[in-house]
Amino acid sequence: MNNVQIMEEAKAAEETKKRERVSGILVHPTSFPSPYGIGDLGPGAYDFIDFLAGADQHLWQVLPLGPTGFGDSPYQGFSAFAGQPLLVSPDKLIELKLLTKEDLGDMPDWDPTKVDYGPAIEYKTSLLKKAWRAFYHTPDKTLLEEFELFCEEEKDWLDDYTLFMACKDYHEGKCWLEWEEEILNPTAEVKALWREKLAESIHYYSFVQFMFQKQWIELRDYAHEKDVEIIGDIPIFVALDSADVWGNKNLFQLDSTGHPTSVAGVPPDYFSATGQLWGNPLYDWDYHAETSYEWWIARIRRQLTLTDYLRIDHFRGFEAYWAVPADEETAINGKWVKGPCEELFVAIAKELGDDLPILAEDLGIITPEVEHLRDTFGFPGMKVLQFGFGDMDDHNYIPHFYTTTNCVCYTGTHDNDTTLGWYQTQPEEIRDRIRRYGNTDGNCVSLDFIRFCMASVAKFAIFPIQDLLQLGSEARMNTPGVAMANWAFRYRAEDLAPWRQEWLLKTTQLFGR
Repeated sequence: MNNVQIMEEAKAAEETKKRERVSGILVHPTSFPSPYGIGDLGPGAYDFIDFLAGADQHLWQVLPLGPTGFGDSPYQGFSAFAGQPLLVSPDKLIELKLLTKEDLGDMPDWDPTKVDYGPAIEYKTSLLKKAWRAFYHTPDKTLLEEFELFCEEEKDWLDDYTLFMACKDYHEGKCWLEWEEEILNPTAEVKALWREKLAESIHYYSFVQFMFQKQWIELRDYAHEKDVEIIGDIPIFVALDSADVWGNKNLFQLDSTGHPTSVAGVPPDYFSATGQLWGNPLYDWDYHAETSYEWWIARIRRQLTLTDYLRIDHFRGFEAYWAVPADEETAINGKWVKGPCEELFVAIAKELGDDLPILAEDLGIITPEVEHLRDTFGFPGMKVLQFGFGDMDDHNYIPHFYTTTNCVCYTGTHDNDTTLGWYQTQPEEIRDRIRRYGNTDGNCVSLDFIRFCMASVAKFAIFPIQDLLQLGSEARMNTPGVAMANWAFRYRAEDLAPWRQEWLLKTTQLFGR
């Protein structure tokens, strides 16, 4: 072995060792700086990747990337497979000559720190439709060929999604349960007739999905060039008003009219005294088993073409889920029902490989059976510092009690208040404990929590960007149980100041990440 080979092997070994401890930032693309009222996959996204690379961060975690419905929640989307149209960058459309700067018109005076979804949706949709009309006449044959290939490769989910969205427009946005019987429960022949009837609208929605995927893959590839991997996110359940339920009714617990017989939620917990009534239809797991879990395999495969890892929200629902009768007003009167357990993940691993890059959101009421399911497949679980310091008797989330490195340490999640906002509402007993734990005065508590995360034995350390920016409750992303005014946080380009990048770089190096 010559010296060059020795040096290359040493470098590879060092890189492998480094990958045993990695860190990164949780921020959804809607939060990026952008002149169009909502973050997108344009320059603000690339600037963020550059910031990560300059701070030696190798992970970027996002929320679900699908198209959102009422309430704007990424956990209640119109599709488990499609992308969010609002993330399509007008700047990138200008580069493709599908928009001009004149097309941008008079933009509203956007709040750079909050998304106002109503006007943002109206404005972005108008731009997307202008771009789509230009696409009809583009001389770019390569782009047209890419579009045709996309439609063919993704037809298994794209055909139902685009028809569903076109039908929603035709029915003025009404839930599919309010459509006429013919299209509420369509045969293949009826679908073909409606595709012909709504061909123009279907083409528009196909174009938007093509643009989303094209821009996302370009951004993903850029992140990979900068040695940044992306952690995706999917909710275990899907929305009732979605292409998934409308097009695959056999997969869900529905009555003869299409309405759910029981719905998803969780019992009373840290976030709510009456539990959380999510309202999502529950899966008919027996039917999924009969089909060898092909829908779930397709869902996981699709998401892993977009991201490198996949966090599954409410992982415990695979072991047992909280089923609430559909006519209940709260989640209190539900019951635990056994889920598919190991059988589902054995089927997924058989198709996608044994080493599934899945992170398990294992918060809430976690039993030994849930832990066994998680550990059987080696999925890292979650450790949230706010939970550890907020409960004087709960040692599970305090770093010096971690019993495994195979976990993800978070300062907080999208459902938590920001660390600063949370700290300011805690009793003095808790705040004193935190100050003594970190040998600190608490004036930079969110940075202290990032240090705790970095210093832990957890393989992965992740923190919301709000904590790096030391923001208070005004920057909270979501308040569970509150239907409106969530998911709106945005940061400004100048917030990613050089000193923050330098601080993060030095902290990362200090703790060997």
